[in-house]
Amino acid sequence: QLQLVESGGGLVQPGGSLRLSCAASGSTLDNYATGWFRQAPGKEREGVSCIDSSGGSTNYADSVKGRFTISRDNAKNTAYLQMNSLKHEDTAVYYCAAGPVCSAYVFSADFSSWGQGTQVTVSS
Repeated sequence: QLQLVESGGGLVQPGGSLRLSCAASGSTLDNYATGWFRQAPGKEREGVSCIDSSGGSTNYADSVKGRFTISRDNAKNTAYLQMNSLKHEDTAVYYCAAGPVCSAYVFSADFSSWGQGTQVTVSS
């Protein structure tokens, strides 16, 4: 059974960068599309980005386009989310997920395996 573990979260100042990692075990991640989601206190979970199983297609929420980059290294069974020019509103728990498809609107319903999340706090 596929298991996902996120890492790389932390406290960063506005304008700074972080790179999140999503390490998979129990199965090969290259069988799945991989997505990143986030949930801020008092808000619903939001799709941030996803990448198809081959890495050839990516989708992003409008709020992160041009600032975040999703990637994957199937040889390392790991996916990444590079986050640049971070803003206060990016503060949230970030979750990695895997599923059969990466759709244009990054739907959480497309993903069936989820990690535990990693906290990202953007604050001066």
